[in-house]
Amino acid sequence: MKINLTNAVKFESRHNGPTEAEIAEMLEKIGASSLEELINQTVPESIQLERPLDLPKAKLESDFLRDFKKLASKNKVFKSFIGLGYYDTFVPGVILRNVLENPGWYTAYTPYQAEIAQGRLEALINFQTVVSELTGMELANASLLDEGTAAAEAMTMLHAVKPREKKTANKFFVDEKIFPQTKALLETRAEPIGIELVFGPIDQLDVTDPELYGILFQYPDADGAVRDYSAIVAAAKENKVLTAFASDLLALTILTPPGEMGADVVVGSAQRFGVPMGYGGPHAGFFATKEEFKRQIPGRIIGVSIDKAGNKAYRMALQTREQHIKREKATSNICTAQVLLAVMSSFYAVYHGPKGLRDIALRTHGLAKITAQALKQVGLQVGKQSFFDTIEVKMNEVALERVRGLALGEGMNFRYEFSSVFISFDETKTLEDVKTIVGVFATEEGKHTLNLDELVSNLSLELPEALSRKSDYLTHPVFNNYHSEHEMLRYIKRLEAKDLSLVHSMISLGSCTMKLNATAEMIPVTWPEFGQIHPFAPMDQTLGYQELFTNLRTWLTEITGFADTSLQPNSGAQGEYAGLMVIRAYHISRGEGHRNVALIPTSAHGTNPASAVMAGMKVVLVKCDEKGNIDLTDLKEKAAAHANDLSALMVTYPSTHGVFEEAIQEICATIHEFGGQVYMDGANMNAQVGLTSPGRIGADVCHLNLHKTFCIPHGGGGPGMGPICVAAHLAPFLPGNPLVKTGGTQAVSSISAAPYGSASILPISYAYIAMMGGDGLTNATKMAILNANYIKERLDGHYPILYTGTKGRAAHEMIIDCRSFKEFGVEVEDIAKRLMDYGFHAPTVSFPVAGTMMIEPTESETKAELDKFCDALVSIREEIRQIERGEADKENNVLKNAPHTATMVLTGKWDLPYTREKAVFPLGYVRENKFWPTVRRIDSAYGDRNLVCSCIPVEEYASESALA
Repeated sequence: MKINLTNAVKFESRHNGPTEAEIAEMLEKIGASSLEELINQTVPESIQLERPLDLPKAKLESDFLRDFKKLASKNKVFKSFIGLGYYDTFVPGVILRNVLENPGWYTAYTPYQAEIAQGRLEALINFQTVVSELTGMELANASLLDEGTAAAEAMTMLHAVKPREKKTANKFFVDEKIFPQTKALLETRAEPIGIELVFGPIDQLDVTDPELYGILFQYPDADGAVRDYSAIVAAAKENKVLTAFASDLLALTILTPPGEMGADVVVGSAQRFGVPMGYGGPHAGFFATKEEFKRQIPGRIIGVSIDKAGNKAYRMALQTREQHIKREKATSNICTAQVLLAVMSSFYAVYHGPKGLRDIALRTHGLAKITAQALKQVGLQVGKQSFFDTIEVKMNEVALERVRGLALGEGMNFRYEFSSVFISFDETKTLEDVKTIVGVFATEEGKHTLNLDELVSNLSLELPEALSRKSDYLTHPVFNNYHSEHEMLRYIKRLEAKDLSLVHSMISLGSCTMKLNATAEMIPVTWPEFGQIHPFAPMDQTLGYQELFTNLRTWLTEITGFADTSLQPNSGAQGEYAGLMVIRAYHISRGEGHRNVALIPTSAHGTNPASAVMAGMKVVLVKCDEKGNIDLTDLKEKAAAHANDLSALMVTYPSTHGVFEEAIQEICATIHEFGGQVYMDGANMNAQVGLTSPGRIGADVCHLNLHKTFCIPHGGGGPGMGPICVAAHLAPFLPGNPLVKTGGTQAVSSISAAPYGSASILPISYAYIAMMGGDGLTNATKMAILNANYIKERLDGHYPILYTGTKGRAAHEMIIDCRSFKEFGVEVEDIAKRLMDYGFHAPTVSFPVAGTMMIEPTESETKAELDKFCDALVSIREEIRQIERGEADKENNVLKNAPHTATMVLTGKWDLPYTREKAVFPLGYVRENKFWPTVRRIDSAYGDRNLVCSCIPVEEYASESALA
């Protein structure tokens, strides 16, 4: 036997599930002679690409990691004292390894199926408790994208809930000491919807202004100052003006919380609670408010409810909300959260507890205080105001530049503005750092450095009485029981064991593309060269990141067939909004700012119309025909009727129904004929890569869900990334940033707080493309289409298949119709819950058609896994037939009682009309690797009627059985 020294396993063969033998078996089942024939039957020939993707040759995993380490080394990790809402932090090792690096946590899906997500939901309840108690508010959500977007959500929510006396008021006053990135986001969001922003000193605020509806304070402010705002808040309240605070969770362990000053909303970032800076993200933004606004709060809220046995259980409260139910009347397009990061922050709070957090805050404040005292002794002018972690040193421009040079020589980044140097401290800084800093300034001043021993011995907390926190926080046992690593490890693992993720089985969610998140893609995320970089670090320290961005933008631009890409939007919904804002700016630049109508198919996800409204557009719905396609006649009529004010069409391709619409090029041409632009929602891009492209079909802009098509994990409901790719005429309008030059020559204002969105997870998509190459990516798309059509054929005859293309093929996903089962008392929800007993997460339920399931297997699943899933659905169909034939009771059967827990089958009398084995081991493979739901079916209505969104009270918490 000859030895081939060049033989190596391609990454593609690890990512794509089906083997050559399996591909042949599957093609035979679906009746196609070859993969090429299947693709030609699925993707219209008129839109297929004329050439292969022009991407670098695929790399082996080992070669990629070696080369990528060299790229990473071009980033220089300096000690950051820049602040502005981003701080270095220690990620506890037990959290780093067992959460951030653990696929049991990062491959889970959004907890819509709460019975198999109790661990994540408990961690999020902990997060909400941390936020609400530290801010002094009644209610918090399960996180938002970042501090800047959270502030923008506060501005719009307060506008929506303003009292009757302020019905016509549209003015929102913002503290001039707001973080600059937050200021930019507020400007982006306010202008399209007619909110008038006023920036200025708080002391010049006139709360009696009849046009004023709200105020935003930064506490502590961008310069580090803290002050008592309670009198201003009280005066605002008297004048029916609502108030919001942007604040800092660590500071609030020792400062009076905004809630105790009377705030209506408090926002901020939980980043410094154990989440790396990551050049700007991802981080968990937070949003806390009063209970009276519980139905207006943006994003997701986790609440406590009960299951079928009356036990306490967690679920997403009020989950049919905002963009889903209001659509074109929504004030927010948020459809996700930063779950993985919120989980990390909540575990950080659990691990340290209230005393540990306060000690970190005191040490951080103490380092800032001793530095200020020492610099005064050197003879420098240091800000006199009260502060938490940031001090201001005033000096002339020449001295400032000398300090900059000396600090860089010591590997330190300060923040420099006009005639001031700002220095922000965090938990990673030490007394040695203080000595170095004082030495830098002493050298600049030509003086000897100081001995700090006396200052250290006399250091104490001396905040003004009105600013000193007196209220307790985090008194619940969960924040006081797990401070040893052993106990913390067991707590993390106990919660992890309650959640089903991709480590257990396929998660076949239509439009959500739950594919492999390969280890080699994930490894670089925790490298310090990516994690420990401040988003506003000097550009020459981020050359590795810049090379990554340049290459990734080039690759994504090639894949989409466009001219340029912005990596800034940090979620799919942000990408939608960014794309529409770019279209809006394009029209304005041509003197056609009156174009404000967005045509949107009735099948679109709710974020589409919500994003359009946020971009200042009017939504006009377009009908879909009985085959799920856009009604071309209705589209043409409405495009013509709005010819003078048509801004854009929002279209998902392949369609939300999982079909490549044959008329897509005609649809795009129609919109262009009447002066509009075509925005393509990239949710289904996994069916396009390498076969067709948004540019090829005639679109002008698309967003890409990197957490879907390009392998960033879903993280249990976030993080996500939604970069936009645009045609050449839209490239000048790509979004910018106030502190870092990004975007086009006529850039729209910021879409996300950080200049490159959630930069630290971009290495995942970079790795995926680099290791797959153009051919590998194209083959992945083919495998996704093959897998979907194989499931379609296996289920045909058991379930009606709702939509197919003209040649009877599905795209990368397909819809099974469960509506006829209602006649026998079976709802689609019953099938979803019964699938848990078979070890599977349900596909997408009741979207885009109520009473259906949308199934997307992705390319990463093997035939064996697809067969298990199909066997489960076929078995469930037989269970439904037993009800149809009268062999099983209509109300008391395995579907209605699903899911079945271990407690159910192991304790008490079994009085159900079927066996224990049928309940929990319905097929042979289940017995081999059983996943046990930890609670029975949850009563959603009860949870909404009795809304509790923080940790279960101590007296109930004591009983572990309550959630077992």
